[in-house]
Amino acid sequence: MQDRMKGKAEEIKGKVTGDKGLQVKGKSRQKVGRVKEAAKSIAYDVEHSKKKR
Repeated sequence: MQDRMKGKAEEIKGKVTGDKGLQVKGKSRQKVGRVKEAAKSIAYDVEHSKKKR
């Protein structure tokens, strides 16, 4: 969640200042955040499925 929020802030700052590089960096950080969240969710599901066996 933290990476997604930082990324959104960078993207908005880039839009306001006209800095395309910062916009791209912000969008990339948001995607990294989504991947991290998905990985954590998968790890949680795997861990809990092991306990049910």
